[in-house]
Amino acid sequence: MAITSIAFATSGCNKQLIEDPKSSLTPQYFSTAQGFQSGLDAAYAGNRNLWGSENFMTMTVPGTDEFRSGSGGNTSFNIYSSSYDASSGFLSGVWNPCYTFINTCNGIIDNGATVSGLDANTVKQKVAEAKFLRANYYFLLVRFFGPVTLNKNFISEPSTSANRAPIAEVYNFIVQDLKEAIAALPPSPTLNGVLPGKATAAAASHLLAKVYLTRAYSSAKQADDFKNAYDTAKGLIDKIATLNLGLLPDFGAVFAEGNEASKEILWSVQHTPNLTYNAISNELNFHYVMGYENFPGLVRSMAYGRPYGRVQLTNWLGNVCFADKINDTRYYKTFQTVWLSNSADKIPKVNGVPKYALGDTAIFMPGVDVTDAKINSTRYSLVPPRKYTLQLFPTMTKYQDTKRAGINDASVRPIMVYRLAETYLLAAEAAVNLNDNINAAKYVNIVRARAAYPNGDLAAMTVTPAQMTLDYVLDERARELCGEQTRWLDLVRTNKLVERVKLYNPDAGVNIQEKHILRPIPQSQIDRIITGDKYPQNKDF
Repeated sequence: MAITSIAFATSGCNKQLIEDPKSSLTPQYFSTAQGFQSGLDAAYAGNRNLWGSENFMTMTVPGTDEFRSGSGGNTSFNIYSSSYDASSGFLSGVWNPCYTFINTCNGIIDNGATVSGLDANTVKQKVAEAKFLRANYYFLLVRFFGPVTLNKNFISEPSTSANRAPIAEVYNFIVQDLKEAIAALPPSPTLNGVLPGKATAAAASHLLAKVYLTRAYSSAKQADDFKNAYDTAKGLIDKIATLNLGLLPDFGAVFAEGNEASKEILWSVQHTPNLTYNAISNELNFHYVMGYENFPGLVRSMAYGRPYGRVQLTNWLGNVCFADKINDTRYYKTFQTVWLSNSADKIPKVNGVPKYALGDTAIFMPGVDVTDAKINSTRYSLVPPRKYTLQLFPTMTKYQDTKRAGINDASVRPIMVYRLAETYLLAAEAAVNLNDNINAAKYVNIVRARAAYPNGDLAAMTVTPAQMTLDYVLDERARELCGEQTRWLDLVRTNKLVERVKLYNPDAGVNIQEKHILRPIPQSQIDRIITGDKYPQNKDF
């Protein structure tokens, strides 16, 4: 089995994991200290195939209430068109790496009892890390595809037969992995010299809360899932002081470059400038960037990014969800709305006189409406929401990377996958489902209070228990987490995908159907099964 190794970048620390890449993994190799470590490195590195790839972004961000297609968007996935089918490489681009690295995790877990050259506590922790990673991979698969093949042990030889396990069995396996991982992992990513990107009990607890919450809405639900989700999220929140975790005071600091290992981050996926270990690029810094270089006064720059324009915010996200742009600071800390001229040659002239100077505003998107008279009298491009186009819209800046090697290069920033602000919102969502609106409001208000920093009106940002509904929590998740590759999964979890896409995404709303709450099984997977029963496709695909 092919393996990719990983080098963990550190923040404010000189320690680094050093690996010896291997071309294949076998049970014999796993039983050596070197092989055991190389396998774990590969299991971590596999996440780069997901977080940072266009495949995963396309399957989680567009076609929701938050984001629609930009000028470079994929029409089939983004709008659920008739060309959206099982042959898409986006599907296999998620399915295949998940199973490749599940098998790597299985090799680590299966050989923990036989590995030589490592002490028992080290082996126990590394097996726990592999269980956390395996749970992550399976949690993605079951949410995207429903019943999936459940490989519990290492497979060393190719197979031409497979079946799909019921989602209840998959969820039980995930929960078991996470419970066992929590018991053996280091407690926190910010204590005891834990390297960025490594699994910890805090990250596993966050994930377990999300697993319980997701299962609670599904056909595999158990009676205590919502309570377990609430108790698990609350349990993590209650320990943040001893774990050296906490929300940063300023929402804008969470995604600041170089701040990817702050005390708010529970788990991240590391990328590295070393191409030997980073064959999969992190292109998230491109996908949200609008075509600014096509407008007066502007050329492509390191500061403004490479304009892939895969997605743009929906009118609902910009105008309704973020209706309060004064007290809630998250809109202007999430989206770039001002572009300063960086090209004297492209500045428009009137009677031979430039309309503005180099470094002056070239484009301004106020986020609210202005009159046509105001637009026409403004020397730069003044663009209210009603004037957005496929090329001209606010750029989400959570993944911007101004320190990449070249102007057209992908990012090497770590991707923050789980963060503490979401833990509060998981607790709130579980509380709403337990009819405990008092605690739901409490946890939402903690997140909203931070969003008011520094000058927002706290009273205006405070919500009451009477306001707590599932839809309100989903709105709050959009304000806090928009673009963080979780929205499609959020809407599927809460059985709101079709409803909210129809309401808030007119491009996708005309095409979306109930069948779209699952992704089709990749055709390549179906074609590989030539022994025994045919591999079942999801309904209506």
